[in-house]
Amino acid sequence: MKHKLKSLLALSLVFSLLAGCGSGASSQNTGNNANNTTAAATAAPETTAPAETTAPAQTSAPAETTAPAETTAPAETTAAAETSAAAQTAQVSNSSTDSSIDLTNITLKDSPFLQGKGLPPVKDRLPEVPKLSNETSPNTLAYENGQYGGVLRTVTSVVDWDADVFVACNEPLLNTPDIMGDTITGNVVQSYDVTPDQKEFTFHMRKGLKWSDGEPVTVEDVRFTVEDLLLNTDFTPALTPWMRSGGARDGDPFKFTAVDDYTFKLSFSQPYGGFPVRMAITGWVGYTDFVNPSHYLKQFHPKYATDADKAKWPDLMKKNNIPDNGDKTWVNIMTYMRIQNWDINKKKGIGYPTLNPWMLTSVDGSVYTYDRNPYYFKIDSAGNQLPYIDQIKSTLVENMEMVQLKMVSGDVDFARESAALINMPTYKENEKNGFTALLRNMHVEPTCIMLNQTYGTDESYKTMVQDARFRKALSLAIDRDELIDGIYYGYADKNDWQDSTYDPAQAEKLLQDMGLKKGSDGFYTQPDGKPFQILIENGAEAPDIVPYCELITEMWKAIGVNTASKRIESALVGNKQAANELQCRVIWVHTPLWYMQDWGQGMFGTAWDLWRNNTTEVNITDPKTGEVTKKAVAGQEPPQNIKDFFNLITSIMIVPHDQVADVWKQLKDSTNQNTWFMAPLRDVKQPLLVNSKLHNIPTDGFAIATNFSAEQFWYGP
Repeated sequence: MKHKLKSLLALSLVFSLLAGCGSGASSQNTGNNANNTTAAATAAPETTAPAETTAPAQTSAPAETTAPAETTAPAETTAAAETSAAAQTAQVSNSSTDSSIDLTNITLKDSPFLQGKGLPPVKDRLPEVPKLSNETSPNTLAYENGQYGGVLRTVTSVVDWDADVFVACNEPLLNTPDIMGDTITGNVVQSYDVTPDQKEFTFHMRKGLKWSDGEPVTVEDVRFTVEDLLLNTDFTPALTPWMRSGGARDGDPFKFTAVDDYTFKLSFSQPYGGFPVRMAITGWVGYTDFVNPSHYLKQFHPKYATDADKAKWPDLMKKNNIPDNGDKTWVNIMTYMRIQNWDINKKKGIGYPTLNPWMLTSVDGSVYTYDRNPYYFKIDSAGNQLPYIDQIKSTLVENMEMVQLKMVSGDVDFARESAALINMPTYKENEKNGFTALLRNMHVEPTCIMLNQTYGTDESYKTMVQDARFRKALSLAIDRDELIDGIYYGYADKNDWQDSTYDPAQAEKLLQDMGLKKGSDGFYTQPDGKPFQILIENGAEAPDIVPYCELITEMWKAIGVNTASKRIESALVGNKQAANELQCRVIWVHTPLWYMQDWGQGMFGTAWDLWRNNTTEVNITDPKTGEVTKKAVAGQEPPQNIKDFFNLITSIMIVPHDQVADVWKQLKDSTNQNTWFMAPLRDVKQPLLVNSKLHNIPTDGFAIATNFSAEQFWYGP
């Protein structure tokens, strides 16, 4: 990168200033990504970037966590081995099994951590065909079969949310190694088949797969989810577009067919070639979209609940602040009690049946403890049931400064989400504390600027910001060199698919060509003469956002556009965005991952996206209590050029795979020509901090792909 040599001097200076200071850039208010979904619309940062989750709240200092326990060799069992199907790994998305091995001569083993817990033998806890872990490809990791034991310590500043733990635990129905989207294999389901016209998808479940409470997973769990939740208009008023034919807003809903206890079909009236990748990774999808523990949830559904079940509802509502809603009260109860993939970190999920490698078992003060799932369905090639690591302990601290302090003190074994490039000198200086600081590629354009063109009810404001000249002027005012050097120390490049010209004079000319006039304060007013201001609001999403916003604010003020930036609680950001009450924010967008369909559409045109997703109500989270209530929202039909852009986004999941690159380019070209949002930079490096004794850490690829392979981590020499 051409800025890197220039910035090495800056790095050396910062290194000398920060070395040994512990918390790094303590003046910054920063934090994790969080996410919030609705019953009506599945998140499509799906898409749009993952919607926001639980709010960060002020918390007390964390309790100390212990260092990882010593690891032990896997405990052998005397169980007879099951025989799997012939080994095969799918290389295309039209017909796929998972990676499988013949278990005939392999003795299955499990962790000593599970001994004395009254569990059945490991052979009875695994499916007939366990999944051979393939989260990483040979291109990024030379896999080592490991040994059991230890605690993986993480840290977060957001209540009920730890992004690193979320990604490590989340399990989709299918998967794509290295999150590349080019190879799709079985995961929770063993395999799938696709008809030549790409309209019908048949999924083969794993016989013997069990929930974490030991109950079997069958097609009944799918049927219940589909018929009693997804297609129940009381619970799901409008089906999300990706569950419709072609992934389109006006597409026909999918059709579900239960073939037998372990086979089901999902069919569409139009070709939907991208459906497998959608089921594997798009929007950080989890199995919970189509598979839920019906044996547990039926007690909250009026169709199945007994009188004894319903008699417990009032106390349940009182305990969890679940509001009454007449005949539809069950919807509120089910919404609260159903733990979806985005709820993995929430205290309410303790004891909920899961298929994830670890499950939340306790919250003691500020420490969230996740124990290994004794019924987890993956193994290594030696027959060791995964994960290798027995527990995850996530510590909640007050702010990002405390997060950084724990990281550099060696109190954290894995950190990606909160690791900041600005603190890399401090990380390297403190590697003596038992961790290694790595640099990996980011899977996002990290700091995109989203000006909501549908914000509020002021038509003069909308006329102004919906004019492409105004947005182009804002882009021309951005000095990308200053951002690269000042925020990222040269470890970034200018975006090569969006105009990176820095020309403040041309920016002001565009504003004047629009007929805008300056007021007595020197700032441009709206077309109707009212004062105009852009308020950028952000929460605790990432360490670079606050200083980035401060620079953008000054750059826009310099061309006469009054701008201010404000840090608010993350839950409020999510609530305001969901309800179309957020004017502007800076956040990442997943444009490097074609299958995410994330072009900022939920943020640069929130009301248009509500219309696109048929969303009529959204979840609002109380920042203090965590109580979730629903709020009615109204979408707005977008102009034709926005409809065309939305259709282009949808089409990338429909066209033949050899046309994906062309659609991807068209999306970039449209964003460049219209400045739907601003993506000033690309190729920003992501620090990754790992305990120096951790094995099976990928040596290449996206930083976040490392999280996806956490069940493969193990402690060793």
